[in-house]
Amino acid sequence: MADTALTAPLRSPLSQVAERLAAVTRTSGGAIRLAELPFLAQVDVRLDAKGAAADAVGLALGLRLPLEPNTVVRAGESNVLWLGPDEWLLIGPPDSERDLESRIREAAGDEPVSVTDVSAQRTTILVTGPRARDLLAHGCALDLHPRAFGSGRCAQTTLGRTQVVLVARDEPRAGFWVLVRSSFSGYLAEWLLDAATEYA
Repeated sequence: MADTALTAPLRSPLSQVAERLAAVTRTSGGAIRLAELPFLAQVDVRLDAKGAAADAVGLALGLRLPLEPNTVVRAGESNVLWLGPDEWLLIGPPDSERDLESRIREAAGDEPVSVTDVSAQRTTILVTGPRARDLLAHGCALDLHPRAFGSGRCAQTTLGRTQVVLVARDEPRAGFWVLVRSSFSGYLAEWLLDAATEYA
């Protein structure tokens, strides 16, 4: 007998509210857009920022690991977020986690490095639109003004009392990524939907 768990299609944590998230664009007159970006590859990397592995890993990924706190470096479809003095989160397109992980390990060679696939741990909510900052400010203690939290910035913070990684995207009108643990994503989606009613 075939194991149906192996053949069942993947279901994103927010699949049940996808239509409600999409409807916000219409009800807000385009002021807010909410959408889930499911299944992005997410690889946590820990290594000595001053060691040989840092440069080698950066070269293998085609970018430099950001050394300034709370910054993001982007190259093509890959983004690297600074999470700590010796920790980064690499985000790539869906199904690229194994390739990213092997490239990092191969580049590090014998240097001490920790590489962990955390793709299933979180999902990503896209928040865009002219009022995106206002919406997020309802539940986030960070100063989200572009001068303080402009494009290419990231932070581990809380949004609606939920632990998230918030990323200000660097493309024009790209808005924000909200990386949230899958187990809290339903709650946070409901919080965002409720907060967005102000702009309806």
